[in-house]
Amino acid sequence: MFFKKDLSNVIRAISMDSIQLANSGHPGAPMGMADIAEVLWRKFLKHNPENPSWDNRDRFILSNGHSSMLLYSLLHLTGYNLTISDLKNFRKLNSKTPGHPEIGYTPGVETTTGPLGQGISVAVGMAIAERTLGLYFNRKNYKIVDHYTWVFAGDGCLMEGISHEACSLAGTLCLSKLILLYDKNNISIDGKTDSWFSEDVKKRFESYNWYVINNVDGHNSKDIFNAIKKAKKIKNKPVIIIFNTIIGFGSPNKNNTPEVHGSPLGEKEIILSKEKLNWKYKPFEIPKNIYKKWNAKKKGIQLERNWNKIFSKYKIHYPDLAKEYLRRIKRNLPKNWNKINKNLIDFLKKEKKCISTRQASQNVIEYLGPYLLELIGGSADLSPSNLTKWSQSKSINKHVLGNYIHYGVREFGMTSIANGISQHGGFIPYTSTFLIFVEYAKNAVRMSALMKTQQILIYTHDSIGLGEDGPTHQPIEQLSSLRMTPNMSVWRPSDSIETAYAWKFSIERKKGPTALILSRQNLSFINRTNFQIKNIKKGGYILIDSNKKLDIIFISTGSELNLVILAAKKLINLGYSVRVVSMPSTDVFDNQKSSYKELVLPKKVKNKIVVEASYKDFWYKYVGFDGKIIGMKTFGESASSDELFKKFGFTVKNIVKKSLSLIKK
Repeated sequence: MFFKKDLSNVIRAISMDSIQLANSGHPGAPMGMADIAEVLWRKFLKHNPENPSWDNRDRFILSNGHSSMLLYSLLHLTGYNLTISDLKNFRKLNSKTPGHPEIGYTPGVETTTGPLGQGISVAVGMAIAERTLGLYFNRKNYKIVDHYTWVFAGDGCLMEGISHEACSLAGTLCLSKLILLYDKNNISIDGKTDSWFSEDVKKRFESYNWYVINNVDGHNSKDIFNAIKKAKKIKNKPVIIIFNTIIGFGSPNKNNTPEVHGSPLGEKEIILSKEKLNWKYKPFEIPKNIYKKWNAKKKGIQLERNWNKIFSKYKIHYPDLAKEYLRRIKRNLPKNWNKINKNLIDFLKKEKKCISTRQASQNVIEYLGPYLLELIGGSADLSPSNLTKWSQSKSINKHVLGNYIHYGVREFGMTSIANGISQHGGFIPYTSTFLIFVEYAKNAVRMSALMKTQQILIYTHDSIGLGEDGPTHQPIEQLSSLRMTPNMSVWRPSDSIETAYAWKFSIERKKGPTALILSRQNLSFINRTNFQIKNIKKGGYILIDSNKKLDIIFISTGSELNLVILAAKKLINLGYSVRVVSMPSTDVFDNQKSSYKELVLPKKVKNKIVVEASYKDFWYKYVGFDGKIIGMKTFGESASSDELFKKFGFTVKNIVKKSLSLIKK
């Protein structure tokens, strides 16, 4: 015999015990949200613990990721491959239960959360993906894409600026299958939030065009059930349910205090809490009848079987759509992908256009777009400058099927939303802004790399070469910062051929984001042999070589490569033996075999010089202390690009001068 409240108290007990054993963690939110979680997961959530990656499952996002034991408890109880031993290893090295939920570590975790607010924006991306995929593939009587996105979030999530960005866009797009369950407990680490978080959340979300269900008792199962049931009936906008809860519910001495937020309760308080909750079992002991009530395997298997039956009929009536759906969900590229790219390169070789790499990027999208219907683009209110739209771009707006998102001036929200689109499946998202404004988006960029999420980050206006907008818009350290981010691939192409290869790489790279760093100004087309073109994929390759004992090796990227080529020709005319290495991607080059890297940049050649209009210190690993770097150590200025390049030494004359001083020393 057990009390119905035991179905939520088991979450509290597991959370208290795991956090105490780890001597680290956040018990307050799991204890406060346990009743809401019990109703949602047992009565509404559509999922299959036997197949956590089932296409048509509901997505559940724990935006307040510090309350990870809430999610781990739910996954364990419902039957996912997460054992009591895993719960006992909470926050330990190599465990399946890390301190914050991390995608790829724990079955059933949809996204990595912890930096507050980003879970909400990822959920917005998943809701966009669900609706867009459904509008394309669903047919009458065949709703093969039909699921909800659920988000748990706390006060901290709603304080973060990214929540404003994401929720504003979600309301504008009328994402009707997105439901946010807000844990309003009015406590954060610093204490009661009324001194720093006093806004009317109801009015705020109503102004975003959300449907608001307000003042729900987060500890009354009937009220919780009725609120969620009502939320599912809303068909024309996203829904927020504002639950009034008590943080640390059940703790007699620490509930409703900041002390319960991020520290173990302590053994004495756990004993008192379990007495108050009428929980009579030993640590980590869960009665079989409670497991039976929670287990969702049988229901989940049946839900997936029902979907499979529908999809089997769908394949008969719509074979081409079914084939395309499976290709996209499995993240496979078209079978003729290599031929598509070969034809593109052959075309560019004949065209030989002197254009900016941002224009070259748009041309590549134009060419590849008809073959890759999974491409879904967007820009942070800079589409005409980033050149991210193509002739078949159609804006996503409310219930209109499209492939392009106008994110507005929301760089952070944009990047995190695109993470959610990618993680949902069925799409390869690309986003864009000026390179300088990666600063607004940086944490979402980092999360993309951390989660191994495929996203193509297009950053234009890549240096002081953008000119008159001045130092506020001229990136200096941003390129180095991106290059130093683990699992981030960065390409700075010098013309249309390298841009095409950068795009090919980013589309084929499924386990991480790729940043394309593109110029505003036009760049000369560079003639290459077929062998050189083939080697672009290696990140760095020999572009000019004197085939003699080398006096100097140049390394360059992007717009500056053209200057280096001219300087190299002058030195060759003076009788020097010169090599020019184009290095559009340092990380790709670094991953090549040692023999190839030595062939391109032999250690015995001490005279090496890098030319790039970004922060110079990054390049010492290639040239050593004996080499030279023509780069930036200060911010830029307001002037034309020609004047700025001359002022900061990016001229053929200065490159030749620096080279001769290195050779003759």
